[in-house]
Amino acid sequence: MFWRAAIAFLALPGTVAYFAPLAWLLVTNRAILVHPLGLVCLVGGTLGLLWCVRDFFVQGRGTLAPWAPPESLVAVGLYRFTRNPMYLSVLSVLIGWALAFASLHLAAYAVLVGLGFHFRVLYGEEPWLQEHFGTTWSSYASQVPRWLGPRNEA
Repeated sequence: MFWRAAIAFLALPGTVAYFAPLAWLLVTNRAILVHPLGLVCLVGGTLGLLWCVRDFFVQGRGTLAPWAPPESLVAVGLYRFTRNPMYLSVLSVLIGWALAFASLHLAAYAVLVGLGFHFRVLYGEEPWLQEHFGTTWSSYASQVPRWLGPRNEA
């Protein structure tokens, strides 16, 4: 199971949050650190992402990948504050890249990825979670916001 979790991490958030931005910086020859404070977002997002992957593995007994999802609903750790801390962590990493390297292209990439995440959550993940976890999901979703802030959506 550990290797499936590691492969899922590298294949999914690894590609979106690390490999794609790094490739862009290298191809465009912009890999020069401009604003070191952007690294705070990058490191913070990375730590959040690793925490979420650990919770999926330990409490959920699965991975973040659709081909090996958690067996039980994960509602611990960062999942107590938002239903999507993994996506928010990836966005933090992307914002960190954009800020650290002063890249409007990476900022636009972060916006597009964020929109993609939102639609994936609405039309893919939440219906799946409702179907697989039923009232456990409904209760959790009624108490924890989809993103951040007050709980105001279904």
